[in-house]
Amino acid sequence: MLRFKARVPRRVLAFGLPTAWGAMAITYKLTCPLAQQDGLGARIVTSAVFFAVGTGLILHVRRALVCELRQMREVAGAAQSVLLRPLPPRIDGLNVAAAQLSADRGARVGGDLYEVIATEHGVRAVMGDVRGHGIEAIGTVAAVLGSFREAVHDEPDLRRVLHRLDRALARHLRERAPDEHPAAEDFVTVLLLEIGRDGEITALNCGHPWPYLLSGTSVEPLARTDPLPPLGLFPLPTELPPVPCGSLFPGDSLVLYTDGVEDARDARGRFFSLQAALAGVVRQHSVTPQAILRSLFTGVLRHTRGRQSDDMALLVLRNDRTRLACNSLGARGTARPATTNPQSTNYL
Repeated sequence: MLRFKARVPRRVLAFGLPTAWGAMAITYKLTCPLAQQDGLGARIVTSAVFFAVGTGLILHVRRALVCELRQMREVAGAAQSVLLRPLPPRIDGLNVAAAQLSADRGARVGGDLYEVIATEHGVRAVMGDVRGHGIEAIGTVAAVLGSFREAVHDEPDLRRVLHRLDRALARHLRERAPDEHPAAEDFVTVLLLEIGRDGEITALNCGHPWPYLLSGTSVEPLARTDPLPPLGLFPLPTELPPVPCGSLFPGDSLVLYTDGVEDARDARGRFFSLQAALAGVVRQHSVTPQAILRSLFTGVLRHTRGRQSDDMALLVLRNDRTRLACNSLGARGTARPATTNPQSTNYL
């Protein structure tokens, strides 16, 4: 009863107020003697009355649309927080920072996805890019991330994790359009990384840009092999050999990103050089993942003057394990290791 009563005034204001204004204008025109006169003064008064009524109706509609837009943004923000959960600053000895910037400013939701989870098989990370952006990409992001968060604990082999993601995507596309074949444009680029306790890196890449490895003042791609096709375009090959990518030594960092970063263009059509920007960042001393994020996003926004055409996401992992005591690494095998000073990742 209380909820029903609370909604009545809103409906009355939404429909009753414009109706009352319209009734007032009609009543004035039909019953007021001044409205029946043809003099200049009478016409001015009549025009002023109808102008006031029209302005009131426009302002009322505008206010209703603004309220509806605000509610949609709140819902989109809640969906964003559920899908791309804020990452803790440390996961099993790795310093972590991540952020995404959607090209659809109204929705605040992008088609990029990322996650980092500590498991008994090592720290596993995913970075992906769904074709498209905004509200339409939410379902695909949810399907891929949900499958990843479950599979990384169940599957000891990274190849089986990728197969789980592929099946989840195919199932999602079938359920979204059960009477149609999935369009050729429906695909997701995915990069899977596994970082062992000794820092050894293993990767599987389906159409995604290779991350950059920051070691000292060196900035190099983690690997140079050709990636597999994106998920959703073709069936996965029978043989999926994981790519060994060396080791992430203490003090080294990995910068994972989506192609929206390097595809960002300035007014002259020049692309943003991520490698050059990272080379400038590593010249500074004690560069943290958070500082790398701030510097890169500032550089991209300055390069594009805030008019990016695609979603962008960045994920930075730094090996700080030698600086942590063994009893402060958090519970392994859990999706969110314990931390004494949790800080949420900011969404830009």
